[in-house]
Amino acid sequence: MSENCFHCGLPVPAGASFPILYRQREEPACCAGCQAVASTIIESGLSDYYKHRTEGAARAEALPQALLEQIKLYDSEELQRSFVRVEAENVREAALILEGITCAACIWLNEQHILRLPGVLGVDINYTTQRARVRWDNGRAQLSAILEAVAAIGYRAHPYDADRQEKLQQKERKQALTRLWVAGLSMMQVMMYAVPVYLAPDGDIAPDFLWLLHWSSFILTLPVLLYSALPFYRNTWRDLKTGRVGMDTPVSIGILTAFAASFWALIHKVEHGIYFDSVSMFVFLLLGGRYLESIARRKAGAASESLVKLVPAFAHRLDGWPQSRDSREATVAGLNPGDVILVKPGETIPADGVVLDGRSASNESLLTGESRPIAKAPGDSVIAGSVNASSPLVLRVDQVGQSTRLAGIVRLLDQALAEKPRLAVLADRFASWFVALLLLAAAGSYLAWHFIDPDRALWIMVAVLVISCPCALSLATPAALTAASGRLASLGVLTTRGHALETLAKADDAVFDKTGTLTHGQMRLLETRGPLEAQSALAVAAALEQGSEHPLAQAILSAAPANRPQAEGLINHPGGGVAGLVDGREWRLGSAPFIAAWLGREVDEDAEWQPDCTQVLLADADGVQARFSIGDACRDDAAALVAELARRGLTVHLLSGDGEGPVAGLAAKLGIKQWRARATPEDKLAYVAALQAGGRRVLMVGDGINDAPVLARADVSIAMGGGTDVARASGDMVLMGDRLGLIGDALLISRRALAVIRQNLIWAAGYNVVALPLAMLGHVTPWLASLGMALSSLLVVGNALRLVKRNP
Repeated sequence: MSENCFHCGLPVPAGASFPILYRQREEPACCAGCQAVASTIIESGLSDYYKHRTEGAARAEALPQALLEQIKLYDSEELQRSFVRVEAENVREAALILEGITCAACIWLNEQHILRLPGVLGVDINYTTQRARVRWDNGRAQLSAILEAVAAIGYRAHPYDADRQEKLQQKERKQALTRLWVAGLSMMQVMMYAVPVYLAPDGDIAPDFLWLLHWSSFILTLPVLLYSALPFYRNTWRDLKTGRVGMDTPVSIGILTAFAASFWALIHKVEHGIYFDSVSMFVFLLLGGRYLESIARRKAGAASESLVKLVPAFAHRLDGWPQSRDSREATVAGLNPGDVILVKPGETIPADGVVLDGRSASNESLLTGESRPIAKAPGDSVIAGSVNASSPLVLRVDQVGQSTRLAGIVRLLDQALAEKPRLAVLADRFASWFVALLLLAAAGSYLAWHFIDPDRALWIMVAVLVISCPCALSLATPAALTAASGRLASLGVLTTRGHALETLAKADDAVFDKTGTLTHGQMRLLETRGPLEAQSALAVAAALEQGSEHPLAQAILSAAPANRPQAEGLINHPGGGVAGLVDGREWRLGSAPFIAAWLGREVDEDAEWQPDCTQVLLADADGVQARFSIGDACRDDAAALVAELARRGLTVHLLSGDGEGPVAGLAAKLGIKQWRARATPEDKLAYVAALQAGGRRVLMVGDGINDAPVLARADVSIAMGGGTDVARASGDMVLMGDRLGLIGDALLISRRALAVIRQNLIWAAGYNVVALPLAMLGHVTPWLASLGMALSSLLVVGNALRLVKRNP
């Protein structure tokens, strides 16, 4: 009888002798690599890894000399610049990706092993993204020593590379999808043969054809049993070796028992004892659920990946500045603090720095939440990931790579995702006891009936396993959540996390971002004043702004009438305004200082009129003819939503990166008493964490990259559909139509879903309490048990479907 490797679980070749000493006994290994890795783990005092793991490790192989030499190259400071952040003189933090992670025990093993290395100050591994952040004292340890230590226990660590991680994930998805496809195809074909057998009265189908259908079902179920269900068998075997029963233990027993009993009935021609269709359907549904779970986990990790891609790969470096403005292409990873670069209009700023020459505006809305482009002049700072709006800028690089503000937001997002509660681990812990009791009940039934009536013992045990299979119990929550999610999707609210509705129903506080969430996030013309009639003034202003891409110009153009005159001799004055002739008359459009310089007399903005907005003045030789107030308008349904949430018992908060004036004005307009201005991503994260520390369940609503960390940290989060991809990926729900009123609908539907879940759980528990004793007493046959289980599940699903039809 062949043995399996203690470390990786693969068969041990005949004649191989690589013993592993584990807790005073010898265990087999398939090769010297697995033996060395297991010995390293055990000798390091980390043998508990083998007790807690739920998945097998990858086969370990000795590191080739070429790879060891390559690892040494990572000690180069130049090579580390793109993925290592320098915190202090000798303190470093590296962003790494780990290969070979299969379960939570792998995370524990790597964290404990790395922490024991001299000089390592901390390690944090995100199970969702498999990204590791390691801090170490560079004076006591080198990065290559950390990478070699990870390799010594059978894993691979290398600098984070989005493309490489995507290839690994694609490989895993392809294998999972293949198993699911095989199970689904088998299920459909077997059901085609099973349905006529179930529906036809006894004797309607000729015996030869009847058994041909059964044998065909048997053949078509074999790929499911031998290929699709393999992950369940492996997990069950590992659980049993560690003396525990996991979630896959009853699954494996149910699959194998039902198949074995069906095969026995097929051989002995027991017509009502064949359940091949149940086997294929059971495996297909389980694999489908796990595949959907993997998709959700990948979406959670995609948020931080898209952040990394904001920074461009190349930059224009000015090596001869200030004597020469000639630029050459250089990689962003090769930039150093002190380098001088040129950023052209429309390009993304590649590093944190300071403006040396040029005047322009920087769009930082993705990073700070500020809707208005921020003017940049010599001496002003710029942020990596923001966009240069209008004119070329010459910058001095101050921070690159992992030291930029954008990289800091990525670290915050990683931290927030890592702190998400691991509900699956908790569920597995309680399920073990429940499963163990069911297995004991099935085994006890078999033993008791073996003495009472041996011919009925096996079928009664099968009936107990089938009727006590917690299908209805397991469907109680997901069926209701799926129905509610479908209803919300039809309204325009997309649920991207399984826990979202359940958590939303229990929320105590609602925290809103300002720009792009409670407001539109775009410049709009709010009001026009002046001696010139509003439509005439807008027509002239639009003629002067024709062809301009500036946000203020776009606000005027979108509000102007379609029939507008043509302007001639247009002259753009960067940072001031525009001049031109309209119908032979000279006009100026721009800021108050720009107009005053042209008129030769003082012109002031109206400080009391719309103080939180930008004022653009239109003037001719006689003076100012119109004033345009341009700003970010509040959404029409924001006030109604805030009032509704307060009526439903939620405390509403407003957090924004904007200045105190605009935030205070919006809070007063909407009746929000709890607000905070100039909030950085770190401030928002700390604010929500403080609420949670006080026992509050927090709903967060936002739209920008700066909201991504706090969206991930909140108990439940809603991202605006018109916001950034990162915010949508970090949110538990996405408001596809940007209609704030749908949040109130989502809250109501989520609370109704919780009520349905309670009803389903009561029914499922009551069903098991009644049905299980009946099956153990022999009053339920296997086919009746299957029918009872199916009807119980249908009742649960039918109750959940009521959520689809009910209007908010």
